[in-house]
Amino acid sequence: MTREPPCHLFVYGTLMRGSRSPYARLLQARARFVGEGFARGRLYRLGRFPGAVFDFKCLAKVHGEIFRLSGLSLLDMLDAYEGCRPQDPAPQLFRREIIEAALREGGTLAVWTYPFTGDVSGRPLIVSGRFPLR
Repeated sequence: MTREPPCHLFVYGTLMRGSRSPYARLLQARARFVGEGFARGRLYRLGRFPGAVFDFKCLAKVHGEIFRLSGLSLLDMLDAYEGCRPQDPAPQLFRREIIEAALREGGTLAVWTYPFTGDVSGRPLIVSGRFPLR
């Protein structure tokens, strides 16, 4: 039995609503906002953007937003924004993978997301798990 790829995306940084990124606006235009949610892990400040390291055993939460995708073609554009397409040069800071995220209102979903792949040593931890967009 093959498992279908998720049709949801969890974002926790510059792709969230309220971001000035044109890719955040593209996501809002081409996907449906489902709600706020979280995933287990830690969030680090990487300068003007954050990086999440997800770990389902972690008690800390990375807070973000969940969108329902109308199709997977949007992911190709977001992969380009995150610099994680196969043709993008190494090292890549992010990769796209499937995790489990919880909706604030309850329930969990399998979602695509972009975890940070680099070394977090010396990177400031965002203790709240929420990246401030403003």
